[in-house]
Amino acid sequence: MNSPASITNNYTDIAEAKTKLPLGKMLVLGIFAGAFIAFGAIGSQIAAFGVKPEALGRMLSAAVFPIGLMLVLVAGAELFTGNCLIIVSVLEKRATLSGLVRNWVFVYLGNLIGGVAVAALAVYGHVFDMYNFELAKVAVNTAVTKTSLDFLDAFIKGILCNVLVCGAVWVSFAADELAGKVLALFLPVSLFVLCGFEHCIANMYFVPAGILSSVEYKIPVEVGASFMGYSLEGPLALLVKFFYKNLLPVTLGNIVGGALILGLGYWFVYYQSCRDK
Repeated sequence: MNSPASITNNYTDIAEAKTKLPLGKMLVLGIFAGAFIAFGAIGSQIAAFGVKPEALGRMLSAAVFPIGLMLVLVAGAELFTGNCLIIVSVLEKRATLSGLVRNWVFVYLGNLIGGVAVAALAVYGHVFDMYNFELAKVAVNTAVTKTSLDFLDAFIKGILCNVLVCGAVWVSFAADELAGKVLALFLPVSLFVLCGFEHCIANMYFVPAGILSSVEYKIPVEVGASFMGYSLEGPLALLVKFFYKNLLPVTLGNIVGGALILGLGYWFVYYQSCRDK
């Protein structure tokens, strides 16, 4: 097993390489990651459907969702939330701040494309016909719940989520064999799902899937919003609220949890503190 100090050194090299990827590769790998996370999210909804008590359904969901991150890390893809750790390489002056921002922007865009694409394919491929169309109602209810979060609640849940997701990425580098990597990453990700924390990339699937399901399956959505002086209702209101009530605060929280808490913390412990001695 690699020590925490060894993980820090190894990840610094990996993070530097991530910032130097050509934009085309960065975008495509971001699309793959968004799609992989979406597949895990679909499976988690299907696994938990109708399970009683609810806590058992949540546990089943938590057991399935990490398959997405496993695909990201093992098959190879670029995930925005995991890439918050690139800050370690920037602080070590191995990667530039502009390289980090470039990676974050294009990977985030790729993740969004991948998540929305899988949501659309699942809806219009009628995956949500499952359980006598009840799965479509679950998708819509999930979207409504996520876009109804208080801004501060979404932000804090985003922080908590990415401490665990980046922790999962970090501990996966402790193992050199596939089985060890998969086991290491599964447990922290399962924990964030079990606790109901918020992951911006997963939400790029969950909310679009709910919006598209409400249209395709004609499920009414009693949600209102205002935009530039216009009153919006139904799926369009849900879409607007997705960006400012969920995606914005959760993304900011994910950055704080992954970059400022975990990334900065490990850099201080394994680099800066060693220099101070």
